[in-house]
Amino acid sequence: MTSRGGGGGGKTVVCVTGASGYVASWLVKLLLLRGYTVRASVRDPSDLNKTKHLLALDGAKERLHLFKADILEEGSFDTEIDGCEGVFHTASPCNLYVMEENAQAELIDPAVKGTINVLASCARVPSVRRVVLTSSSAAVINNGWPRTPDVVVDETWYSTPDVCKKMKAWYPLAKTLAEDAAWKFAKEKGIDMVVMNPSLCIGPLLRPALNVGATEIMKLINGESFRNFSFGCINIKDVVNAHIQAFEIPSASGRYILTERVAHLSEIMEIIRKLFPDFRLPEKCEDDKPFMPIYQVSKEKAKRIGIDFIPLELGIKETIESLKEKGRLDG
Repeated sequence: MTSRGGGGGGKTVVCVTGASGYVASWLVKLLLLRGYTVRASVRDPSDLNKTKHLLALDGAKERLHLFKADILEEGSFDTEIDGCEGVFHTASPCNLYVMEENAQAELIDPAVKGTINVLASCARVPSVRRVVLTSSSAAVINNGWPRTPDVVVDETWYSTPDVCKKMKAWYPLAKTLAEDAAWKFAKEKGIDMVVMNPSLCIGPLLRPALNVGATEIMKLINGESFRNFSFGCINIKDVVNAHIQAFEIPSASGRYILTERVAHLSEIMEIIRKLFPDFRLPEKCEDDKPFMPIYQVSKEKAKRIGIDFIPLELGIKETIESLKEKGRLDG
């Protein structure tokens, strides 16, 4: 695999699955800006609610090709992946609130079977040089190990299905099973694959629908109390930049955990209070228990592929300004 010198030059063709999603939409945007020709899968190319923002991107008219594909249908990606040098597989349901009885059909099957179907298409196509898979920090941290301020999580951590099931954490279970299946399949078929493990993504919105990060911030602004909860955050621009760097840099390998900071919701709220003092924000936590601890996440490997990490404060500011622009918040 040769270095692409920071861009596609219009001649490098790549595929992005699930292009109407939050991460994928930004990925398409940055790939087009870097000169790539992008073949992007969506469930229904004629649904302008899902595709209008993609078609409006700079370079879309000349170098964006939308196609219909079903991740649960074997061979659905064969034709469009043929001729692509890179495949960015982001298509996977992101729903943190699925009930146990619906988890298999709504989360696990699309995540696991969908990933294998896309990788199988890649294995059948000689043009594909590298696959970049979008996993999640949910496939990293859910292993029952302590997560306290002195603990540093890194790429050697793997979530375990038994722990996810015990927690009834169906989204982490789906991402864990999908990543595990992907590594086994890639090794068996000799696929050059790199995996991204981002935490909760924040930052500007491209599509009409809200992502989980924007939804969490909306809940905080509109709520009467804040949850006793801590989580990792990462700016969406860092996430998509890491994806592209992982494709372009020959030495990139393995998995990359992407977290700028782990924060408790109380800290997120205080950041919002400083940035937007006119907001009426909740003053109390929903319970009187000790706050869920934060922990550290290693940035060393991500920095080696050029990720500088945009500060959490800027990501929160961008998210709220974007929500305002889209009429989701007053002010």
